[in-house]
Amino acid sequence: MAQTSRLLSLDVMRGITISGMILVNDPGSWEYVFAPLRHAHWNGFTPTDLVFPFFMFIMGVSMYFSLRKYNFQWSAESVKKIIRRTVVIFLVGLGLNLFNHLWNNGFSNFEHLRILGVMQRLALAYGIGSLIGLSINHKYLLHTAVFILIFYWALLAITGSLDLSPESIIAAVDRAVLGETHMYTDTMADGTVIAFDPEGLLSCLGSVAHVLFGFYVGKMILDYKKDVEKLTCRIFIFGTILTFAGLLLSYGCPINKKIWSSTFVLTTCGLGSLLLALLVWIIDINKKKNWTMFFESFGINPLYLYVQAAVLATLLGSFQGYVYNDVFVPLFGNYGGSLAWAIFFVLLNWIPGYFLYKKQIYIKI
Repeated sequence: MAQTSRLLSLDVMRGITISGMILVNDPGSWEYVFAPLRHAHWNGFTPTDLVFPFFMFIMGVSMYFSLRKYNFQWSAESVKKIIRRTVVIFLVGLGLNLFNHLWNNGFSNFEHLRILGVMQRLALAYGIGSLIGLSINHKYLLHTAVFILIFYWALLAITGSLDLSPESIIAAVDRAVLGETHMYTDTMADGTVIAFDPEGLLSCLGSVAHVLFGFYVGKMILDYKKDVEKLTCRIFIFGTILTFAGLLLSYGCPINKKIWSSTFVLTTCGLGSLLLALLVWIIDINKKKNWTMFFESFGINPLYLYVQAAVLATLLGSFQGYVYNDVFVPLFGNYGGSLAWAIFFVLLNWIPGYFLYKKQIYIKI
C-alpha cells in the first residue's frame, strides 16, 4: 500500500493478533490456563477465539491492497502470484506440522501426520478469496460473502452438522479427502474421542466469506483515505451491523469457531471492524502512537514471527519446563506462572521482530 494511504493502525492490529496468537498457544502448562485464554469447547467464544479470526480479517484487508496493483484483473502475473503464495503458505504450515512430528516421533508414524492447520487455513482462504476478488464486480462483494454464509449455514443445518459428531459433513469430507489418521482429534461431551479438524476443508467456506468482509473494508479504506474520520465512522457502522447480526442469528446458527460457522464469521468480523475503527481513531486521527512500537514490530512480519514462535515452542520444551516449574511457579503460582511463561515467550519472540523492525527488513512470501 502506498505510504500516503497506509494506516499505522493496520500494522498495529495485525501485531496485536499475532502476539495474541503466540500468547494463547504457549502457556507454561495446559493444565493451568485462565478461562479467557482458553478456547470455547464448542459453541460460544472467548477472547482467545477472536485472535485468529481477527488476523484473517486483516489478511482480507491486505488482500485488497495487494490485488489493487493488478487492477483486480485476471492476468498471468496476478494468478501466478496468488497460486504461488497459496502454495508456499500451505507448505510452510505443513512443514511446521512435519517439524513437530519429527521432533516428537522421529522418522516414524507418518500415517498420523496432521495435514491441515492454521497456516493451511490462511492459505486456502487467501487463495480462494483472492480469485473471487479478481472475478466479481466489487459492488457485489457483500452479496457474495452473504451468499456463501447462507449456503454454508444451510448445508450444515440440512445435514445435521452443527454439533460435534463423527457424522458431521465437515468430518466426513476431511476423512474422505485426508484420511482419519491425518486429522486433528476432539472430545465429545460423553468423552468419546473423534477425528474432527477445526481447520477442516469444508469449514474453509466460512473463512472465504471472512476474508471477503476484510476485502470490503480494504476497499472502504482506499475509498475514504482522504477523510479518515469519515472512514472511521463507516468501519464502525459496518462492524456494529455485523456484530449484532451475528449475535441475533446465533439463536438459529450457533457461534462456533471449530466449524467456523456463519454467525462466527459475522460476529468476529464485526468485532474486528470495531477494533480497527477504534485503533484508527486512536492512532491515525488522534496521533496517540507512543505505545504502538511493540505491536508494530509483530505486525510488519506477522507470518515469519508466527512460524518462528511455532519452531521455538518445539525447541524450548525442556527449557520451558525448567523456567515454568522452577522459576515462575514459585513466584506466581500455577496459573500465574503459566501466564508468566506465555508473556515471557511473547517477549522472546518480539526481540528478533524488533531487530527486523528497526532494520526495516520485511520478510514477505
